[in-house]
Amino acid sequence: MPGHTLTRPLNRLADGTVKQVNPLTGTEVWTVPGRGHRPISTAPAARERLDPAGETRTCAFCPGRHLDTPPEKARLVRTPEGWRTLHHLPAEELDATVAEFRRIPNLFEILSLDYWRANHGYQVPASALDHEREYVATPAGRTHVLRVLRRRLEAAGTAEAERDAMTEEELLARAQGLFAGGHDLVVARRHHVDGAEFDDELASSGTLTPEEHHHYLAFTVETMRSLYEANRHARYVAVYQNWLRPAGASFDHLHKQLVAIDERGRQVDHELDLLRTRPDLYNAAVLEVALTEGLLVAENDHAVALSGVGHRYPTLEVWSKSAAAVPWELTTAELRDFSDLLHACHAATGAGVPTNEEWHHRPPDALRPMPLRAMLKWRVSTLAGFEGGTKINLNTISPDDLRTRVVRRLAELREAGGIAPVPVGDECAGRPGSLRYRDAG
Repeated sequence: MPGHTLTRPLNRLADGTVKQVNPLTGTEVWTVPGRGHRPISTAPAARERLDPAGETRTCAFCPGRHLDTPPEKARLVRTPEGWRTLHHLPAEELDATVAEFRRIPNLFEILSLDYWRANHGYQVPASALDHEREYVATPAGRTHVLRVLRRRLEAAGTAEAERDAMTEEELLARAQGLFAGGHDLVVARRHHVDGAEFDDELASSGTLTPEEHHHYLAFTVETMRSLYEANRHARYVAVYQNWLRPAGASFDHLHKQLVAIDERGRQVDHELDLLRTRPDLYNAAVLEVALTEGLLVAENDHAVALSGVGHRYPTLEVWSKSAAAVPWELTTAELRDFSDLLHACHAATGAGVPTNEEWHHRPPDALRPMPLRAMLKWRVSTLAGFEGGTKINLNTISPDDLRTRVVRRLAELREAGGIAPVPVGDECAGRPGSLRYRDAG
């Protein structure tokens, strides 16, 4: 950055202050001694004992409340023969199987179907039209859709008298967005861990088994692919997970969000510009820094996890080593390794810490290769006047302290069988240039 006073991404000063600049974003961050000793978990004021009879109805994402969300597009179930994806189930069959993960539209999407129609002349795919027609053709399906549409109108502030005056056909004319929208959720089955007795025993990404987490990610990647395929105007599909309300979650129920947008975003475009002159960008500016500064957290054959430099919040980064051009081209082994490290980072973080999980990937229309990576950000501080006035962010946990905490916890979890048996800390091979994204093109 022109005129910047920091000469390296990570600068450790004599008094213990750590000054950082993110090599990809230019974000400047300071960690000042003594500010990182506060507890990081968000604990409820008082624990309440759960009523077992209401466990499946805690929130709208729970399995006992399927009709409180828009009609699902797909679900992932376990059978004696293995995991299986079911598509477009009618309302009458929603309780016939146990959905480990469900793909449902977001009732309050960021970009509506009307946005795509008005700005791009978007044509709804025949498969979505067929799904809508078949779903509302049954009494239960029609009742479900009408209920969801009335709820959406109420949330939008439509007067009760106006809602009551609308005929069923007028309401159903608004239903297409429930079947053809570009903002989907991938929702996990559990609200609380199996056998939970108290309301703070939430089921997070880290409480899944490594196998469950792998299927969670594979289902998410397939959803990403289908959103790109359904809308040729979608230039990027943003994938993220907000865990707990301080991190932006509406419900403390595990779910990912996928949003198709018509721009790639400034950060993606910025990195593509950097790649024109620095094709080795990610190996040189990210992995090499982590190796030099001793920030590797965990590693396996196809992925590496590290403590990130220059983030507003303490951030664990998980990078795929795969040469695959887009996420859905990763092999099963490559995605499993990526999943295992991301799962391990969640498990080490703990279910009581508010987090954002943000995915970064190469847009299909980009010419330069970019590796799949996920940022797991611990939302343990609040931006305030200092940050706004100086554009210098105060992060309460330094990359070194984050790495120490997480590596210690990963070793404990591995010993207990809570994560995949991956090398951690100094056990990692840590080979320079191991991100193979350049092999893609």
